[in-house]
Amino acid sequence: MSGEENPAAIPAPVQDVQGDGRWMSQHARFVQECKDAEPDVLFIGDSMIQLMQQHEVWRELFSPLHALNFGIGGDTTCNVLWRLQNGELENIRPRVVVVWVGTNNHVHTAEQVAGGIVAIAEVLHNRLPKSKIIILGLLPRGERPNPLREKNAAVNGFLRSWLPRVCPVQFLDVGSSFVHSDGTVSPRDMFDYLHLTAGGYNTIAAPLNELLLQLLEETPQERRASLV
Repeated sequence: MSGEENPAAIPAPVQDVQGDGRWMSQHARFVQECKDAEPDVLFIGDSMIQLMQQHEVWRELFSPLHALNFGIGGDTTCNVLWRLQNGELENIRPRVVVVWVGTNNHVHTAEQVAGGIVAIAEVLHNRLPKSKIIILGLLPRGERPNPLREKNAAVNGFLRSWLPRVCPVQFLDVGSSFVHSDGTVSPRDMFDYLHLTAGGYNTIAAPLNELLLQLLEETPQERRASLV
């Protein structure tokens, strides 16, 4: 699980294959947002995070919590690690960080992907020791059972056992809500059997919002400490 041995835990920017500098421009915009905003909640990850803000749940539930969305489509654990270590945590002190990444780590094993996600949790815990962390479990992929779906389920299994040993983290896995009794996933939930529809985001948003509200409620001790 150590970064030196695990290729999914080595920070790396996205290679600019297209030549338009788009990924680095998005990263630079996020770094600028850190200077301008004071978020209570930071969402960071891949397209599952990025596309969330195109749906009503973002405006209704998450935007009112003073949330920033640092999602970039196609990102892997390596890319998110690089972003965290290159300015996307500067000048902000979110009370909660929500991480959703790993389904794009195609070249890595389930064990490596889970290790990459654990490495992200460790960076967040070290850099933002007062922030609470939510890791979202990877969702099932494909209309029917397939190797990628099995891999994502295996990643979630590793995370369930590893994360509690590393740092205080909330692990939220709602993947089972998307699989019907016959093993299929509906296009009403995932329009391409990977990315979520508005209905799919609603399924995620209810338990996530409930957890966020719990974590954002300060205890009396926290409130006294913040007044000092």
